[in-house]
Amino acid sequence: MQNADIAERLTELADLLEIKGESGFKLRAYRNAAQAIEDLPVQLADEIAAGNDLTKIDGIGKSVAEKCHELVSTGRMKKLDEVLEEIPRSVLDLARVPKVGPKKAAALFRELGIATLEQLKSACETHRVQELDGFGEKTEQAILKGIGQIAENSRRLLWAQADAVAQDLLAHMKECPAISQIELAGSYRRGKETVGDLDLLVVAEAADEVMDHFGKWKQFESLTGRGPTKMSIRTGKGLQVDLRVVPAESFGAALQYFTGSKEHNVEVRKLAKKRGLKINEYGVFDEADQPTAGAGVSEEAFYNAVGLKVMPPELRENRREIEWAATGDFPDLVTVASIQGDLHMHTTATDGRNSIEEMADAARKRGLKYIAITDHSKRVTMARGLDSERLLAQWKEIDRINREADDGFLILKGIECDILEAGGMDLPDETLAQADWVIASLHYGQTQSRDQITDRIVGALQNPNVWIVAHPTGRLIGRRGGYEIDMGAVFQAASEHRKFLELNANPSRLDLDDVNLMAARLHNIPIVISTDAHQTEGLDDLRYGILQARRAALTPADIANTRPWPDLKKLAGRV
Repeated sequence: MQNADIAERLTELADLLEIKGESGFKLRAYRNAAQAIEDLPVQLADEIAAGNDLTKIDGIGKSVAEKCHELVSTGRMKKLDEVLEEIPRSVLDLARVPKVGPKKAAALFRELGIATLEQLKSACETHRVQELDGFGEKTEQAILKGIGQIAENSRRLLWAQADAVAQDLLAHMKECPAISQIELAGSYRRGKETVGDLDLLVVAEAADEVMDHFGKWKQFESLTGRGPTKMSIRTGKGLQVDLRVVPAESFGAALQYFTGSKEHNVEVRKLAKKRGLKINEYGVFDEADQPTAGAGVSEEAFYNAVGLKVMPPELRENRREIEWAATGDFPDLVTVASIQGDLHMHTTATDGRNSIEEMADAARKRGLKYIAITDHSKRVTMARGLDSERLLAQWKEIDRINREADDGFLILKGIECDILEAGGMDLPDETLAQADWVIASLHYGQTQSRDQITDRIVGALQNPNVWIVAHPTGRLIGRRGGYEIDMGAVFQAASEHRKFLELNANPSRLDLDDVNLMAARLHNIPIVISTDAHQTEGLDDLRYGILQARRAALTPADIANTRPWPDLKKLAGRV
């Protein structure tokens, strides 16, 4: 049993117990353990086989360790089976619908006997749901909308999830000696935040040998089709993977074609037509269907044949990339190496798993020059948020660590301060004024009206102690849409008050999205790409934020934390 499978069962147990109304302590224990197991660099099953004490792993207590042993040895968990006898697994789907959540899912199940999304949809359409206390007509309509979102998102993986599958697939396929060229295409290559399937292109003399090897991949679940040059399968998680064996002389053309996007390819075809050319996945052809020599071998040759320079895949969404490709004057896209500091992370003081020193050491190893420690404020009670007294004590500790350091690395005294439901900040201004870096964020009251949400965030941007708003739309990809908000008003306030907006690099957030990032740039609002890391490994999430920023054509100049800390302060008008 793999770590991901164990973590999934523990998370499932926590979710079911929450629907039952169990205590927050138990829920946190299971969820923290699930996260710890997902982050392990070794397989938990191997640790069990070696007789190692699982409670030595941070985040795993005695009860969870026993359940992990049970899972690995039997494939089942008695506690989970007991809960499932009371609550069907399908009720979890109800809780994941926007505007529902565990409490409402419990009410739907107990009072209306609703256990599946299909039953929930039918009950909404016949207006049975709005008759329950705490629901109403608006909630009913929001639930119907949420069911539609779930149906769409269930067919797609987060890019980070797809990347794990893709890298495993590449490692397997590169063991096949018949393959001379290999590349992944599609929305995965373009870095879209979710991926519906994987497209793998290879050049090989023996197509059958390649397909036979593909069929031995450990994530292979079922065959959906096989022909002379194409084979399609599904993984155990339901992801479709299409393998295409193409000739070497067509590899570049096929890579361009299957990378897309569809809208981008339409524009490229129009340009080709103006030149009297035709293009497809096999190459570039004249009006007599004669191939242009060498034009299909590489993407560079393919694009050059139609008068364009080859462009980064992340830009191929039919925005401005054709204009740039005509001259070769592309934006100098931001890279991971461009980032000098990470300005959003958590420690054991609240809901993080590592200390200040451990987060700092991990950042140093990744080449960063500074970080901000930004634990939650007191409103976030589930995370043991900090009041002024605890926060000031933490800042004294940071001062001590900085004094004792001799390598120039800087730890900033920060806070992720909640914007209260009635407006205003969760901590007094006299406390916030002592910070190096104040993040404003919204975790509660997310179902308020558009005007209320907007007023709260604009009010935070007007506060002189606030530097930035984190994850500004509040979305969780595939799980929760953003709250209702007037982004135009937010952009105007951020620009007027010289504030930053965050691109949260957590792959479940990637908030702001690429469209809002482009809008922020038009308002001259600097973006900060931060990881929101809750453990040292979370600092590696930076690459997901970078990928999103590249899709928005952002350069290092557009990103505030590509600068040294003194220059970042000048950018904010704080010097």
